Amino acid sequence: MDSLEVSAKTVDDAVSQALAQLDLTRAQVEVLVLSEGSRGLFGLRSAPARVRVTPRQPPTAAPGAPGDAVSDAQTILEGLLEAMGLTEAAVERRLMKEGPTESVVLNIAGDDLGVLIGRHGETLSSLQYIVNLMLGRLGHSHTPVMVDAGGYLERRYESLRALALRMAERALATGRPVEMRPLPARERRIVHLALSDYKGVTTESVGEGEARAVSIIPRRAGDAAPLR
Repeated sequence: MDSLEVSAKTVDDAVSQALAQLDLTRAQVEVLVLSEGSRGLFGLRSAPARVRVTPRQPPTAAPGAPGDAVSDAQTILEGLLEAMGLTEAAVERRLMKEGPTESVVLNIAGDDLGVLIGRHGETLSSLQYIVNLMLGRLGHSHTPVMVDAGGYLERRYESLRALALRMAERALATGRPVEMRPLPARERRIVHLALSDYKGVTTESVGEGEARAVSIIPRRAGDAAPLR
């Protein structure tokens, strides 16, 4: 059965409509969120959410046989969730924009996802580490996969981008470097990308280990971009 693309007011509405048309349950399909949709000013020119829903194919390869990295990662993640007793949680694929590229993210959808996210996303990071560790044992060590829960990562990245822009404005206003608090490597990369085209500042990572942070530096005429 072919994939089905559906547009609706929200992602959940679009998924529900697709399931009704396919006459399948949420566990029998894979969901790729193509667009979260947007709401225009006063409700005008709003854009609908759009999803692609694909019926799952019954497994034909022997257990442990190498396959598509994202599909294997999804199978691993679903097995971990089942082992944790989170049988109602569903795993969907989403596209996340990171600078000029788009990445596929495995997003866990369901209720009470706080236990999977943890403080500052620490539990979610550990879960992602386990998924990628197991994925490497299937021969996909060069295909890291991102794991999200309830869209936490996307909200976190949007928050980081907004913070980076505010810090850049402060650096320009004061004429002095502004150092952000320590961040993990992926979050530092988000800051670097957010400010890569911001006129008047450059960024560089400073510090060591877990204390590594991003410094936002006002650029003087003739300055070259520092190594990151």
